Amino acid sequence: MSNSIEKQIELKAPISRVWKALTDHQEFGKWFCVKIETPFVPGEIAQGQLTYPGYEHLRWAVVVQKMEPEKLFSYTWHPYAVDPDVDYSDETPTLVEFKLEAIESGTLLTVIESGFDKLPEHRRIDAFRMNDGGWTEQMQNIKNYVAKNQ
Repeated sequence: MSNSIEKQIELKAPISRVWKALTDHQEFGKWFCVKIETPFVPGEIAQGQLTYPGYEHLRWAVVVQKMEPEKLFSYTWHPYAVDPDVDYSDETPTLVEFKLEAIESGTLLTVIESGFDKLPEHRRIDAFRMNDGGWTEQMQNIKNYVAKNQ
């Protein structure tokens, strides 16, 4: 099993538009299916309630790492933390990085999630599998979102 997931998608939107969809907490929440309570600030926790069907009972929380305007947005989180009765806080979180690059048709967006090798062995395979599929879906979500909200 790999230690990281990497997905890329071409978005027919300028970097400035994609950057806003990624880093404005309200816009991020619309395509990611989470109602985030506060703006993203490096070094701080951003959290909210999931709105994804079937997961509405779960809270979502990340620690924002970097916000390099129109280049890189990153955070750490506990992947596939879906059991509300489990405390995941002792686990090493994975790192999610969104990288933006200008291309002729708009923006090349790359998402990389790394650090799966640090997860407890009993959760590693499921977390990787679920997030691999999840990132495929989320890349389509942001593509559809920026296309409709130019």
